Amino acid sequence: MKPICRIVMISHGYFPRIGGAERQLMDLTPLLQKKGIETHIITRRLTGTVAFEIIKGVPVYRLPMLKDKTSSSILFTLNALKLIRKLNPDLIHAHELISPATTALLAKWFFGYPLVITVHRSGTQGEISRLKSKNFGKCRLKVICRDTDMFIIISNEIDQELAKENVPVQKRVFIPNGVDVKWFATPKPGIKQKLRASLGLPLDSKIVVFAGRFSPEKRVTNLIRIWPDVRKNIPFALLLLIGNGPEELFLRQMAGDGIIFIGGQSDVLPYLQISDLFVLASIAEGVSVAVLEAMACGLPVIATSVGGIPEIIQHQETGWLISPDDTDGLLSGILTLLSDEDSGERLGKKAREYVSRNCDINKSADLLCDTYQQILKIEVTKP
Repeated sequence: MKPICRIVMISHGYFPRIGGAERQLMDLTPLLQKKGIETHIITRRLTGTVAFEIIKGVPVYRLPMLKDKTSSSILFTLNALKLIRKLNPDLIHAHELISPATTALLAKWFFGYPLVITVHRSGTQGEISRLKSKNFGKCRLKVICRDTDMFIIISNEIDQELAKENVPVQKRVFIPNGVDVKWFATPKPGIKQKLRASLGLPLDSKIVVFAGRFSPEKRVTNLIRIWPDVRKNIPFALLLLIGNGPEELFLRQMAGDGIIFIGGQSDVLPYLQISDLFVLASIAEGVSVAVLEAMACGLPVIATSVGGIPEIIQHQETGWLISPDDTDGLLSGILTLLSDEDSGERLGKKAREYVSRNCDINKSADLLCDTYQQILKIEVTKP
């Protein structure tokens, strides 16, 4: 099929870096390609990655980085502008308000490409707050808000933050984070035990899982600190930690009995389907893709009431909410849901229903195509 238009997306990270935004992009971009939206990814080149490859039909360009943060940012922007001019897209879609947005804004000024930006995190550690704290950050934010053609909003909190920055409502469109609800599904009877056996995990243990970056805001430290108390009450409980990141060595040194580090995984589905509970103790989020994936698998979820999490989890209806850094509440929630299987099953079922109805990745791709169509005034083919 001849492409209808060409889009360049700029993101700090992409596969094999595993994070919520990265997984969201990796799931969305092949769907866009199928709908006739030729999509190219520009990202940073991390250690062990190649400069160019095609992943699921999507070209990925990784630009070199330097050790010095400022020099690295300048180098990335210069190389990105050169590449963007060569690719000559119809539109640029930047992810995050820091360097991707700045680079995309310069491309708009120099070359005239329309600009779309997705803001992925809100709150005191969110992108707007971070940008304001930087040199000339308030001026940069004002210009970005003025010159961006459309903002993609993933939560009400982000929408409210942009409204406070005087971004008009017609430049804010809500497109929720989504997951493949056919792939991330409740395991069929017997699958859970077979998967545990294949992974060498005990059949009779209660398993709690976390998936995400090992970074300070995720508060994996809180999970590790309370785990001895979990084991006092449920002796064979296991905590699976999926991911990697800057805190990994420190977390491994902290960890005691009953904690297993799985490493980064491109496919977390088997680990979600063998688990009894998913936990996210973060103090800052947008709308966690990891939480959505767990909910789609019918897992009960305990998560902190931050960012867009309260918009997808209603306490004791579609999940279990706790306050940030409330380790007593975290411990109580884990013990309650591991001990009360009926409550866990009920929450998991309601969670699956919510995600299937509201967070299907195919619906998100349709909405994004419609947004591109609106900006470019073109016909976008529906599947």
